[in-house]
Amino acid sequence: MSHEQGQARVDFERALVKGFLVDMAAFIRRSSSELLSFDEVKAKLRAHEQFYRGIQTVPISKIVGSLNRYQDFDHQFLPIQTHTRERWVRIDAARLRDEELPPIELYKVGEAYFVRDGNHRVSVARERGQEFIDAEVIEYPIRVPLDQTVDAHALLLKAEYAGFLERTELDRVRPVQHIEFSLLGGYKRLEDHIAVHRYYLGQARHQEISWPDAAASWHDNVYMPAVSIIRERSVLSRFPGRSEADLYLWIMEHRYFLSERFGRDVGADAAIRSFVSRFGRQGFWRRLLRPLAAARKLWRERLKPGGARNDGKGAKS
Repeated sequence: MSHEQGQARVDFERALVKGFLVDMAAFIRRSSSELLSFDEVKAKLRAHEQFYRGIQTVPISKIVGSLNRYQDFDHQFLPIQTHTRERWVRIDAARLRDEELPPIELYKVGEAYFVRDGNHRVSVARERGQEFIDAEVIEYPIRVPLDQTVDAHALLLKAEYAGFLERTELDRVRPVQHIEFSLLGGYKRLEDHIAVHRYYLGQARHQEISWPDAAASWHDNVYMPAVSIIRERSVLSRFPGRSEADLYLWIMEHRYFLSERFGRDVGADAAIRSFVSRFGRQGFWRRLLRPLAAARKLWRERLKPGGARNDGKGAKS
């Protein structure tokens, strides 16, 4: 065994242990360390067309998945299966001998990349601290933004977004739109909002309204006015980790609740003020501390001269 092969075997065992530790940490956090499957991403994001982009230099950090080796490596391309050892060791030994390796083959989806061929080369390069790699790239255009931060949960959100855009064509009629949720199910509820808007728009115009036209009208006359108020009042700062689209849905539901309660439409502005007051971060602490404040006030009353007795029996002194 050559010196390079011996060192490469040591490198593999170290990488395998690191992969195991990353997997255990993910299990404890109840998160996922899995590499994404290209076929799953392609299907969920409705990526059908492909274009050859030639040889490019790609940041390794943007490679997030694989065509057929997603079960052999984790999301950091650390090996997690022992059957990858021999090939991994051969490639690492070649690196140690400064041998030039051929470009890998990648699929590009959004700003994320998936390995078509060259998984072991990516794993070795990343383990050795290499930041860029030469690759032959085939791109699959999609309608939603996607980058290297995508995980299993984000992929489901992107899939819902892609379906929403395919049905409403909102990205075609309003290219500047950017609607993202932090929770699943939001896009289906938006479609319901657009459907209602489409119905009333058709009633007003005495004609059938197409989905793209209804989506554009809803975006301009319902969604964006509410979002503008959310931005002007910095409402997002009161709801950490949420998005404008999250707040839009919650506020519209709160608006319906208030309108039913008062027998009239209270409007978006009043609904936003009421929602923030009741459910914003400061409002939450006020509701949480209200019983404590009441107890403190009662205790002070008991301590006043002529107040309730300190023994708690309520008799006057």
